[in-house]
Amino acid sequence: QVQLQESGGGSVQVGGALRLSCAASEYTFSTYCMAWFRQAPGKEREGVAAVWPATYTDSVVGRFAISRDSATNTLYLQMTSLKPEDTAMYYCAAGGRWYCTSSWRLPGQYNYWGQGTQVTVSS
Repeated sequence: QVQLQESGGGSVQVGGALRLSCAASEYTFSTYCMAWFRQAPGKEREGVAAVWPATYTDSVVGRFAISRDSATNTLYLQMTSLKPEDTAMYYCAAGGRWYCTSSWRLPGQYNYWGQGTQVTVSS
């Protein structure tokens, strides 16, 4: 059973930065595509970034960076130049194959989800 636990969310001002972490069960990275999703109130869950290979939704290109540390089984999302529209609950997800496909944005591709961590960006 894969377990995922996010941390690192918080409240920041516009232009600020946060780093989200997702602690994963052993062997998760070698088995599944890993991704970050977000969901704002009243909106659908949106794929933000995935790895491997690293890929991003257009709205975060150049601002967010996804990475993973296989030694500690931790997935990261470094977020910079934050905007109010980045405000959402952020989720870590694992699923599919060990590499991410063009379907990485689809929530249905993922079998396992964390409980989420809230990010709030204020102006």
